Amino acid sequence: MYEENIKIGVVLSTFNEFVTKLLYEGAKKKFEERSVEYETFEVPGAFEIPVVAKIIADRFDSILALGCIIRGETYHFEAVVDGVVKGIVDVSLQKEKPVIFGVLTVENINQAIDRAGGKFGNKGYDFAENAIYMAKLCRELKRK
Repeated sequence: MYEENIKIGVVLSTFNEFVTKLLYEGAKKKFEERSVEYETFEVPGAFEIPVVAKIIADRFDSILALGCIIRGETYHFEAVVDGVVKGIVDVSLQKEKPVIFGVLTVENINQAIDRAGGKFGNKGYDFAENAIYMAKLCRELKRK
């Protein structure tokens, strides 16, 4: 039996796939442990996450956005991070739906690996727990 019929939409960036696949594996593990239904939508990069999150938001109790943005030598990092953060916040507020920011924003590959199953654990697992928690909380608040 699924946990209170919670349905999570996962928007997964395939850019830096060696990291995002690990985050996704952590999230799937949490969903399976809690018997939570989920559906995954792949996008080419983190910048594309908000539009897909907005399109699918009405079909799910919460959205989990997974990605990894690694700083490079140009301003591109800041532009992408700022756009993704703003987009995710906008979707969450417009749709009154929790959109969990599971996008690693790191200085280098080592920091990404440390957070995708390395010395800091798998943040995908933690982000999935946040998606479940917020789905339940928002459902409860809307009932009152």
